[in-house]
Amino acid sequence: MKLKLIIGVVLLLVFFLVNISIGSVYIPIPQLIHGLLGADLDKASWETILFLYRIPKAITAVLVGISLSVSGLQMQTFFRNPLAGPYVLGISSGAGLGVAIMIMGGSALGITFSSSSNYMTWGIWGIIISGSLGAILVLLLMSLTAWKIKDSMTLLIIGLMFGSASGAVVSVLSYFGNAEDLKLFTIWSMGSLGGISGTQLEILSIICFIGIIPVIALLKSYNAMLMGERYATSMGVNIKSLRWAMILSTGLLAGSATAFCGPIAFIGIAVPHLARMIFRTGDHRILFPASALIGSCFLLISDAISQIPGSAETLPINVITSLFGAPLVIWLILKRNLSSEF
Repeated sequence: MKLKLIIGVVLLLVFFLVNISIGSVYIPIPQLIHGLLGADLDKASWETILFLYRIPKAITAVLVGISLSVSGLQMQTFFRNPLAGPYVLGISSGAGLGVAIMIMGGSALGITFSSSSNYMTWGIWGIIISGSLGAILVLLLMSLTAWKIKDSMTLLIIGLMFGSASGAVVSVLSYFGNAEDLKLFTIWSMGSLGGISGTQLEILSIICFIGIIPVIALLKSYNAMLMGERYATSMGVNIKSLRWAMILSTGLLAGSATAFCGPIAFIGIAVPHLARMIFRTGDHRILFPASALIGSCFLLISDAISQIPGSAETLPINVITSLFGAPLVIWLILKRNLSSEF
């Protein structure tokens, strides 16, 4: 297991290097390594591209890959459902609803968010704040629901209903929104790892770190949950506390990732299964770091593939993760009986 984790760390470093080497401007690999080691590059423009754009984007890919993968593993274990993911609790849908209200809801009030003056006023921070508020709102609703409902499967179904309700409101806003605002929201919904740097990246890093803390503190509880809630209770696990910790952690991790980068599909569902298949263990002391490594590598590769060689244009990251993630999930379902994992 340790050897596989070490290999995973090495691959993560390799994929990180590959990711920052790809783009519309070619930077030689030796120059990239020199820059990462603190040496000056031959061209000042290379330093600007590397440190202001490519490295922050690659770090964002690592953080988002960790957030979505860890969230997915938590939910699959807690709900004992192999198809559970960060979107199931409706938290990511809530983030999308918050962004939709800000971008398209203004049209009903005569405010065009996509206009240059309003975008300069609100910019990326407006999208991040509105997405975070939407995720927090759904998180609070799920927390109130968890207070009343003890059955995990019922909570899972209610989360799906929250997601459906959020999607319905977004559809109504899309119907009444103007073309420019609808285009802006559509671009956000396709996902993007670019444009996050400086203070924004620091905030995302802090939120992800806080979201990981409950996971580290409750590793043994998640192992006990593999045998069901009754067994976990007999082993001294406080199911109520674990439920709250899972909702809080998933809300912070998945909600922040969606608010900052838009919805990114299939990472949370597919990566935990890949971790189980590669490491062949149910021990969450191994699965959580393994999922984090695989999720980071997967998103770094997807982002590298999304780059169009010789062009400043990039494909939406959600397109790439869906193209690879959907067949992967289908293959995993056909390859093995998912229920046997639990």
